[in-house]
Formats: sequence, structure tokens, C-alpha cells
Amino acid sequence: MPPIRLRLIAPSGYTPDPAAMARGVARLRAAGFAVEGEEVLQRAELRFAGSDAERAGDINALATAADLPGVALVTRGGYGVSRLLGHLHYDALHERLAGSDLALVGHSDFTALQLALYAKSGVRSFAGPLLADLGAEPADEATWTEFLGTLGAASRRVAWPAGDAADADVHGPLWGGNLAVLCSLLGTPYFPRIDDGILFVEDIAEPPYRIERLLYQLHLSGVLGRQRALVLGDFIDCRPGPRDNGYDLDAAFAQLGRMAGVPVVRGLPHGHAGRQLTLPFGAPARLRVAGGQATLAFSGYPHFAALHAPPAALQGEAGRG
Repeated sequence: MPPIRLRLIAPSGYTPDPAAMARGVARLRAAGFAVEGEEVLQRAELRFAGSDAERAGDINALATAADLPGVALVTRGGYGVSRLLGHLHYDALHERLAGSDLALVGHSDFTALQLALYAKSGVRSFAGPLLADLGAEPADEATWTEFLGTLGAASRRVAWPAGDAADADVHGPLWGGNLAVLCSLLGTPYFPRIDDGILFVEDIAEPPYRIERLLYQLHLSGVLGRQRALVLGDFIDCRPGPRDNGYDLDAAFAQLGRMAGVPVVRGLPHGHAGRQLTLPFGAPARLRVAGGQATLAFSGYPHFAALHAPPAALQGEAGRG
């Protein structure tokens, strides 16, 4: 079987750690991918991976490619996608990518691109690891297993302890991403109208009161009330400040549970650290919670055969997840 073509795209920050990127590329090749587009790793303009025109060009080029790659993988997050949203060729992207077998993968700042492509072009994508994550040292084998397992199967199911979450059983399109980036597009043409969905969110380095404020933004805008469930992923380094007087992330989430009006499930192993899931944005999904265990099943997304195990270079390494 020929290797699956994987193109690197860099819509956000430049590469601060070339060694990690090189490890990621080597591991992808060991896993059976033919990696293209490594030149984007050399670009830098201020904090960005090239000019706005170059970075928007990475996305627009997918609409004109004579032969689409199987996967388009984002190199890293940071900031920069918001500057591109007015420069993307949404009609052409819809014509070329909507309903295609392209797996467009990333997270963090990439959330803005996922929202915009879904809203303006009907293009689905994956919230999953960045090249920087796949090149992390030590390697996270669980992240690799989820990445290859999802892209290598027509359906996938993940489970995690849900604590004291109430029992639930809901269906709907799976969508979400980084909470701060997601809320930054509320009220714009780039925020999709998704009703009866399963919304997942995660964030990093935001104090608890800002997390609560962002969640209230989803609530007060009506987005949260239109969902079937809200799933909370990892919230890394979201520490209270010296004036919080006992108010912490648990207090913020307790308040969320009181005001949300929809089932709230914590503990999804997805975010900016540890085990990184690969979740198909826009795919039909089912969330079940029973006896303190949550299960999320999804299907109907682009996938490939023979992607089931981490590359040989990772065998025997201890994962961080």
C-alpha cells in the first residue's frame, strides 16, 4: 500500500523548536505517511509562520490542488488564524473539500479555522495533535494511538471517568475546541450555527474567573442552551489568583453546572497536555454517561486503512497520558 500523503500547514505561530518538529516528521514517516510541505517550518515573520498572505495561501492551495493529500496537519498553535479569515476562498474550499476524504487536523488556535471552514464552507476537520505534539519528547504514545486509531477506522469510541456527572444519553454533531478561541468568534460570520450538538471545550493558562466568564458568554449568547451536552476537556495551568479567596476552577465548574441547563460532563482527556484525543469536528456522535463512566462514540469522518499502531520509534517509550 502506498504511503498516505500528509501536507504540513502553518496558519499560526512560527517554529520555536525545530528539533521537536524534526522528530514529529520522522515519526510520521515511520508511521507510514509521506510528509510534504516541510518548507513551512522555515518561515517566520514576527510571531507568525510567515506573512498573512503565505499562511492564507497554505489553506487556499487546498482548493486548487490537482491531487489532495490524505492529511493536512497543522504545525503548531499560538495565534494568527484570525488574521486569515477574511482572506480565505470559502466557495472554492467548499467545492473542493466539502465531502472530500481530506483529514485536516490540529487544535488550539486552529479552532478558529475549524469554525470558519464549517460555517462558511461546510468543511469538516479534526481536533487533534499538532506536529509539535507528535514531536514532543518524551513521546506520548496514547496521543499517537488515538491519532492513528481514529484516522485508521470508520468509527471510534473513547471512555473516561466522569465523576459525579448525572447519567445521560444524547446524540448530535460533535464540535468545539479551545474555549477562548471559540468565544472570540461569537457574533461573527465565522461562528457556525450548530443546534443539538455535543460541544467540547478546553483551555490553558486562563484563571478560573476568565474560564467562567467565557462559559457565561456561551450561555448568554444562547449557544450553550442549544446543545445536547457540554463536555469539559483539560484546563491546564488555570490557577486562581491571590484575590480569588477560595474561588477556583472547581467553583467555576460548579456554577456552570447550576446555570448551563444542559448536561455537563468533565474529564475528557483532550487539550494542551497529556493524552490528546483526535475528535472529528462536525461528525455524528453519541455521548453516554452511566455510573460515573462517560463514553463518546463517533463515526462518519474521513479515514484510511492500516493506521493502527504508533511508529516503531515509539515502541517501549512511556506515554505521558
